Amino acid sequence: MAARKEMVLYYQPEKDRQSGNDTKAAKLKAVLVRMGIRIKNISPEQVNQTVGYLAGFDGFEEKEQENCPDVEEEILVMKNFSNRRIDELLLNLRRAGVPKIDLKAVITDTNCKWKFYDLYLELKKEHDTMSGTNETDPKETEANETDTV
Repeated sequence: MAARKEMVLYYQPEKDRQSGNDTKAAKLKAVLVRMGIRIKNISPEQVNQTVGYLAGFDGFEEKEQENCPDVEEEILVMKNFSNRRIDELLLNLRRAGVPKIDLKAVITDTNCKWKFYDLYLELKKEHDTMSGTNETDPKETEANETDTV
């Protein structure tokens, strides 16, 4: 059986973007290239697209552009990763000195149907709960209450 190609969807907010070889994004990309992992940079204009579409899954169509909400934090979403490869990626990122990315996820049958922005809200809520900084924005609460899983 042929191995499914690993891919990372990577979103970096405008405020964090820099140029040069010593940036966080450049170090991250270098690790991914060494590991043979494809990277797809997600732009602010794409956050209303479904995760499945962005990851290239069959059956997901591009959505019409609409007003895209701001995503304030960096996000790393992994496609076709085994547990061993996730551990290997995280170890290699640490070894390369890539600063920690708080919001990470693996694509599932459920979240591939979500808009990338909705995945961001869920990851942020989980991270805030786990780290004890649960300052919930009323818009996020409303958005999460309307989600059905």
